[in-house]
Formats: sequence, C-alpha cells, structure tokens
Amino acid sequence: TKTYLNKFVQYASMEKEEFLKKLETELKISKNSPHTIRNYISANSQLIDFSKKKPEQIDEDNVKRFMAEKLAEKSSMSTILFLSAVKYAYFNLFKKDITSGIKRPKREKKIPVVLTKEEVKRLLEAFDNKKSKLMISLLYACGFRVSELVNLKIDNLNFNEKTGYVRQGKGKKDRMFNISDFLIDDLKKQVEKQKSENKEYLFSGLNNRMSERNIQKIVEKARVKAQIQKQVHPHTLRHSFATHLLESGVDIRKIQELLGHANLNTTEQYTHISTEQIKKVKSPIDTL
Repeated sequence: TKTYLNKFVQYASMEKEEFLKKLETELKISKNSPHTIRNYISANSQLIDFSKKKPEQIDEDNVKRFMAEKLAEKSSMSTILFLSAVKYAYFNLFKKDITSGIKRPKREKKIPVVLTKEEVKRLLEAFDNKKSKLMISLLYACGFRVSELVNLKIDNLNFNEKTGYVRQGKGKKDRMFNISDFLIDDLKKQVEKQKSENKEYLFSGLNNRMSERNIQKIVEKARVKAQIQKQVHPHTLRHSFATHLLESGVDIRKIQELLGHANLNTTEQYTHISTEQIKKVKSPIDTL
C-alpha cells in the first residue's frame, strides 16, 4: 500500500509527454507488444488533446465525450480497444479506473474476408519481385501473422526437418510450422543471401528488419495488379490458409495449433466461412 501511495504522489501531477513516457515504461515492463504499446499511447494521447486537460484531471465524462465525437462511427472493437488503453493507463499510473462506469459494446461478429485458391494463385502470380513473392507466399503457406513474418530469423528454420519455429508469437508462445516443398529452394537461396550480408532476419529492409507497413503495401499493390475486388490485407492470407485447410479436411484442432490460437473458439470462426463445405451440402429435394 505504501508503494502504491508513493507512486500515486509521484504521478499525481504531470504534463502530457511525461504521462505518455511513464505509460510507455509500464507497458514495456509488462512485456506488451510494440503494436499494443503504439496503440495504447496513441489512444491516451488523443484523449488528452481532445479534453485539453492535464492527464490527472481527465474523468469519465471526458472519456464519454471523446467516444461520442470520435468513435461513434467506428467499430465496436475500436471502442473496446480505446477503453482498454485508457483503463490500463489510469489504473497503472493513478490507481483508478475512469472507464468503470462506461458500458462496453458487444463485439461484432464479422466474417473474415477469404480468398479462393484461384485468387491466391492470381495474387502470387502478380509479383515480379522474387523476394516480395516469397514473403507473401510464406504468409499463405504457413498462416503467419505479418508480425511473425517480419520477426522470422534465419536460425528459426531447419531445412533438414523441413520445419521452422515462430518465436514468441502472439501470447508470447513459440509454435512450429512446416516448410513447404514448393518454397524450400527459394528459402534456401534467401538464407544464403542474408548470411552473405551478415543479416539476422530472413527478410530485411532499410533498418535491418522488414517493416509491417511495407508488407501491407506489397500486398495491396499485388491485389490491384491481380484485379481482385475484395479487400486484401496480409491477415487475409492467414484467414485463407485456415479456411483452405478446413476445406481439405484437416482437423480443426490441428489448424488451431498451426495458427497458434490459445482458444479453439477463435479457430472455429472458420467453420462459418468454408464455402466449399457449404457447396457439398445437397438439398433434400435431390434425394426425392
């Protein structure tokens, strides 16, 4: 209790920049991902700017006004993430929850966008650059999150076993993936190239590690060239990987392991979007 009191006195009055810096420290100590750190700092920064108050003066009414003006047209998930960011900041820095009286909206159950196998083929054929094609092929072949792809290191691959490991993926868990025979030769060449340049990561950009934003731009450029009308993001290839495995009869628990889902309920979303499974269902009129 004394420690908390001292901490409260220390943080009781501070300017925006100091508040955000201390929030960043708390987030890093708790081992949050760079993505979470960036989003939580951004949410609290926007709230302070909107309220035009010192951080410790912001209350529930300020949060509600921000939500009404800035989040009314956004998804339920955007509101939930915003409230989580504010709650984390104020509980850890001021030992109070200014969001406790605000009701959270229900999460929308959106069906993820999935590419057909033909669309995946067209997307991959749209690449002229071999490195870009290999990166996007891996997203689909292994069901990677984009953060997992950019953090993949040379020593995470074992060509003798045709396996690899995602180290400290979402939830700080390691998981194994299979290296496709289709990609193994190109991967070996990429590894040799990176080793010759003393690189640690399998794919590198200007600042050693390839940026997630760069991957997003590469996918969008290929989508336009392939004339695919659906919205396509790097995560779309992960959704497509899971759905196509399900359509080919792979057990859902195996898919759960391959995706690194902690909860089977997360994986079960793909049972609702498997169009090939739906197509196999015959109408009872056909048996009359």
